[in-house]
Amino acid sequence: MIDHVSIAVRDLAASTRFYEAVLGVLGIEKLEARPATVGFGKKYSDFWINLRADTPALPQNFGAHVCFRARSTERVDAFHAAALKAGGVSDGAPGLRPHHGEGYYAAFIRDLDGNRIEAVTFIGVT
Repeated sequence: MIDHVSIAVRDLAASTRFYEAVLGVLGIEKLEARPATVGFGKKYSDFWINLRADTPALPQNFGAHVCFRARSTERVDAFHAAALKAGGVSDGAPGLRPHHGEGYYAAFIRDLDGNRIEAVTFIGVT
């Protein structure tokens, strides 16, 4: 249903490094780079970061929310650890979130611009 998603970033080079590290553990790579935008994906670019240098820093509870599917709890854990190492902030440590549904295992981080990025997998749910 959705072809791609884009979010605004204030420093394209720093955000590119951040997302290469964070999304890399989920098997998502940088596929395209243009002067003011970078696309990430597995086969085609379905997640984009767009330079908006004049965007003010976001308060903690604002910004986009994007969730990426992970293949396992280990990859969710690795996503969270990679984000913290790359300068992100935890917005919810890896763990089960039963209020979101059966087997919902996720981690939430804030990127360098305050966007809320999530990785999720589903335990025992097919």
